[in-house]
Amino acid sequence: MTLGIPVRSLSFALGTAAASSAAGAQSKGITLPPIRQLGAVTATATEQLGIVNNIRALSDGRVYVNDPMGRRVILFDAGLQTFTIVADSLGANGNTYGRFAGLIPSRADSTLLVDPQSLSMLVLDPAGKVARVMSVPNAQDAMSFAGALGGSVMDSQGRLVYRAAPRVEFRGIGPAAGGPPRIPDMPDSAAIFRIDLATRKLDTVAYIKTQKIKMNTTQDDHGGVRMVSEINPLPVVDEWALVSDGSVAIVRGRDYHIDWVNADGSRTSTPKIPFEWQRLSDEDKVAFIDSVKAARERMGANAPQIATTGGGNQTRNGPPPGMDGGPQVMIFRGPPGGDGARPNAGGAGTGTMNVTPQMNFVAPSELPDYKPVFLNGFVRADLDGNVWIRTIPTKATAGGPVYDVVNRTGQLVERVQVPVNRAITAFGPGGVVYLTSRDGMTTTLEKATIR
Repeated sequence: MTLGIPVRSLSFALGTAAASSAAGAQSKGITLPPIRQLGAVTATATEQLGIVNNIRALSDGRVYVNDPMGRRVILFDAGLQTFTIVADSLGANGNTYGRFAGLIPSRADSTLLVDPQSLSMLVLDPAGKVARVMSVPNAQDAMSFAGALGGSVMDSQGRLVYRAAPRVEFRGIGPAAGGPPRIPDMPDSAAIFRIDLATRKLDTVAYIKTQKIKMNTTQDDHGGVRMVSEINPLPVVDEWALVSDGSVAIVRGRDYHIDWVNADGSRTSTPKIPFEWQRLSDEDKVAFIDSVKAARERMGANAPQIATTGGGNQTRNGPPPGMDGGPQVMIFRGPPGGDGARPNAGGAGTGTMNVTPQMNFVAPSELPDYKPVFLNGFVRADLDGNVWIRTIPTKATAGGPVYDVVNRTGQLVERVQVPVNRAITAFGPGGVVYLTSRDGMTTTLEKATIR
């Protein structure tokens, strides 16, 4: 699961860089299933989409698509050729799409449309009509329910399972004497919660390791503050997925095994999943950092931009600062005259805040000694109880990304390759899989068969 509206291009860039960087020593004596190709693409949507972060397939083949960049939810027919606008910024069908929203598959063919701005969830019927409205069960995690941290899912008992927002401690954090404001350390772990919609009872399922982002601040002579994030482009992280029997699979990145939290709360672990671990020498680390910098530079104008002026009105073509898991730089400038004042929380003032991507990575020596198996957002669960893990290539491989398919017993049953520049975004009934591909800020949706 990814942080915020995922900048998928960066994930593709990192994968490409991983394949092209200098190869270290591979694991010896590992027997892996042969790679097979995904089934044929059976439909391609002609409608241009922005950044797709939620897809909800219905039992009859129709599919909801959440397009946060276009600020709309649309319902495609089974052939992906015609669609109905369920909600948009103009209030299509009486449903207004706010600044950000998310979709959660509910029971049968009903779907929750989460609006974190109003702290509400619309219950959509299979026709895209609002059956009823309910409040979010926990206001603090409203953005998490909407998918800002990778999406939430509902289990068979009507409980929402989701990654919680970071609990950052701001108390005692303020500007240093005569210096820039101090930024609290971002946590390097996150809780997976399970909340009952009827009782609002909250349970902690597990904790996962997340990417550590360091914020550095500087201040110029006019009081302007510059905040630059520094990230590790090869973080060792955990990921999770809810499988069809109601258990939560926690995929551990450190040694590549799965911890299972069953629907009744009991816990089990399965053995390490075989993988061709690649050791990174000092030269490999330098080459990797150089390659991801070059890949990010090639993205150019496709990088997200945010500009806030005066009273805080925002226009976006990407996620909020730091919400995509990628590096950001924030520059605060005072009003004309250079007195260093900045807009206050109430929106007064004439200052501006510009936010643009900045490629600041950790030093090569801070990369892990072994290339991780996966990144954030690389784990999905199909409808048959299997976990699909998109792996970072350890050697150059022709074709698109390769997924490890792991069953409920933790066994690696097969490896499946999808077409070039595609990623699996969702699974549907009847052995259907939905793929997305990106061209700049435009996404193409495809429907394929698993076999």
